[in-house]
Amino acid sequence: MKGYAGYFVNKFAWFLVTLVAAFMLNFILPRLMPGDPVAAIVARLAQGISNTAGVQAIYQQYTELFGTNRPLIEQFFLYVRNVLQGDFGFSFSQYPRTVADVIRSSILWTIGLQFPAIIVGWLIGNTLGALAAYIRGGFDKVLMPVSLFVSNLPAFGMAVILMVIFAVTLRWFPTSGGYGFDLIPNMSLKFFWSVFIHYQLPFWSIVLITIGGQAIGMRSMSIYELNADYVKYSRFMGIKDRTIVGYVFRNAMLPQVTGLALSIGTMVGGALVAEIIFSYPGLGSTILTAVLGQDYPLISATTLIITIMVLVANFLLEIVYGLLDPRIKAAQAD
Repeated sequence: MKGYAGYFVNKFAWFLVTLVAAFMLNFILPRLMPGDPVAAIVARLAQGISNTAGVQAIYQQYTELFGTNRPLIEQFFLYVRNVLQGDFGFSFSQYPRTVADVIRSSILWTIGLQFPAIIVGWLIGNTLGALAAYIRGGFDKVLMPVSLFVSNLPAFGMAVILMVIFAVTLRWFPTSGGYGFDLIPNMSLKFFWSVFIHYQLPFWSIVLITIGGQAIGMRSMSIYELNADYVKYSRFMGIKDRTIVGYVFRNAMLPQVTGLALSIGTMVGGALVAEIIFSYPGLGSTILTAVLGQDYPLISATTLIITIMVLVANFLLEIVYGLLDPRIKAAQAD
């Protein structure tokens, strides 16, 4: 394992640098939005109050509460201190709910939807790509154009297509929500079945846009490996084709692992759009509500959490890649 030490340290260092940069951007960018969200809250609370001094007093009270009356640099260090303590403050758009409470009610929906869908799409796409390279013929001629078409569809396009076909036309699945609007979350079979039914269209919209690109990449890498010199030499030596194919697809899979690490951020972004299309109660819908309400704390917290999720997923995939590929150890040893 000594050969991997440099590789792991390098990846971890870049993980920390990226995390710090993302942390700063997540604080600064939402605050560059035009408008004054505190004024919107005060206007909502001060309806019917004709006393200007009273409205001004309410405004000053809430600017002090949210810290918007302080210099930006002071707000940043206060934000860092609070985040390290797990305190993201109050939500502007859903006051008096805290940001932590809002995120707590949506993050599990996003994790439960996106990462299984991304992994399932990755596995199906790579399997189909490997089969297309090995079998060729009609299977390859059908898979290639279909994969090209699907891989170029945007996330919202696939979501709308599935909604129109399976929800509006066939009425097999509901058009929106995470469960029936007439239900209260509980441990009953009826509630779990409702969650399962509402889960299908968002899940498969993400899976389908993931399959295409993965299938194309795996097909290209598998064809390259199948025509490599070591494959020809192995067949000449009489090694069983099943053994050769096992090594071929293992070598072809390595770049796909890196590809998953590099594209997972884009996949998550597309999945958030799919959540908005289906009004799924995850972070995508929460971000939309926060942007419309100029909710700085909620925007910062949700984007920070999504960024951390993506960075951790990328870091873990890079570590797995280092363990799978023995060339990493050889390179670090040199």
